[in-house]
Amino acid sequence: MSAPRIPRPVGPGWGRWVGRAIALGFWNTRIVGAENVPKTGPVIVAANHLGLADGPLMIGCTPRGTHILVKVELFRSPIGFLFRLTGQIPVDRRNGRPALAVALALLQRGRVVGIFPEGYRGRGDGSTARAGVAWLAVHSGAPVVPVAMLGTRRTGEGVGRIPGFRRRLHVEFGEPVTLEGLEGLPRREAVAAAQERLRAALADHVRTVAERTGLGLPTDGPEGLGASGSGGRDGTDADDADGADAAGAPSEPPVRP
Repeated sequence: MSAPRIPRPVGPGWGRWVGRAIALGFWNTRIVGAENVPKTGPVIVAANHLGLADGPLMIGCTPRGTHILVKVELFRSPIGFLFRLTGQIPVDRRNGRPALAVALALLQRGRVVGIFPEGYRGRGDGSTARAGVAWLAVHSGAPVVPVAMLGTRRTGEGVGRIPGFRRRLHVEFGEPVTLEGLEGLPRREAVAAAQERLRAALADHVRTVAERTGLGLPTDGPEGLGASGSGGRDGTDADDADGADAAGAPSEPPVRP
């Protein structure tokens, strides 16, 4: 089997400027804590997931070019060429291991990988973070920066809706989380412990930022939105950016740089 193709670093660089123009020009986005993203070396940025705008916001607001895990269906859409040109990582929910392999190889090259640990657009409180981000953190040793994204979906809005022109959005980067104290544990146990630690860090960060800014989370999830907002778990409208978990995170790194 041939090794997965590793995206080049140039794509996320120019993609960041496009995303930033959208975040600050089309929407009214406040960016806080960007200095918490290390300027060099491998980094994982992990954000809560509310709506369709979260991906462009992560690309545009992260201070370094970022490779985000995105569902493979979007690569087959009319705008799929943009995902390829900007160096994003396609995720097939039936087998997410190749996506994790690419993400790990990028981290081993000192790049930035973005992921939505909840796996689906919806409530966005970070309390249901899955194992993919923990697997990447344990195997790469990269710090994880929790990111709170607020305002991209309001109560009653479908998960696929684009926020209106000049809507107030808020993106806040928290302190990096390093997974110390897991040395010597079997990999599977280390991933399980890291998953809980990262889930708690993201959920606490999102809750704190929401309370401070007054931009509360929506009170409904995909299951309560009806047909117009469906897609949270049927794969038709969800980014499933952590969809690698659909097949289970592999126990050992599948590729090397």
